[in-house]
Amino acid sequence: MKDHLKVSVITTTYNDAEHLRTIMEQVLRQSYPDIEYIVVDGASKDHTISVIQEMEPRFGGRLRWISEPDRGIYDAINKGIRMATGDIVGCCFDHFTSEHVIARMVDIIEREGTDGVHADLVYKDKDRVVRTWRQGQGKIRFGWMPGHPTLYLKKEVYDRFGLYKTDYVCSADYEFMIRILKDDRIRLSYIPEVLIEMDYGGTSTKSLKAYWVSLVEGHRGLKENHVRFAWFTDGCRILKLILQFIRH
Repeated sequence: MKDHLKVSVITTTYNDAEHLRTIMEQVLRQSYPDIEYIVVDGASKDHTISVIQEMEPRFGGRLRWISEPDRGIYDAINKGIRMATGDIVGCCFDHFTSEHVIARMVDIIEREGTDGVHADLVYKDKDRVVRTWRQGQGKIRFGWMPGHPTLYLKKEVYDRFGLYKTDYVCSADYEFMIRILKDDRIRLSYIPEVLIEMDYGGTSTKSLKAYWVSLVEGHRGLKENHVRFAWFTDGCRILKLILQFIRH
């Protein structure tokens, strides 16, 4: 039996070399001893490849990477999941709040015998907190969903339920979470602390139009997964979103 579970951490990137360097540095600082790091680059035109090659020796054989065109972020994440050889898989696009984040995630999964873990996160505009995501545990139909940047799952969950749908613009993560959580077939642990700081202004948060697209695609995800009274869940999600802006 292995002493500990192996964790595959995936970063997708495109023409964002210096931010990638920052993410790679923080993955190196994580205290957990068995991390496989996977970088999926979308054939960047800047110096991304140089950064990866410069950093690669510091990972001591634990870094795997590819650089090729893709069909968007969800296609890139899917590539990373297919490459992953870890027992647990998660994504890292943002900022860990300490060097022990992954160690704490693995510890609670092992102690509670669950299929994955999620935690709290904040959206920041430079040093200003714009939005606080603190939902605890709940039910999909009541508008609850884990914060995707904090979601680390056992690889077998992806083997069982499939990967992200690439025909979604910004809500394939929500559709995936609906798929795995709507019938309580997957159990998640929860860490009631902010473990991720996320830059505000991503694909689903950069404008009111982006929020609208996210809600429309979210409704589609509910319908495709046969969640009854999808409009009710939409309303609950909107209310929770408003409370996130107020709460911080």
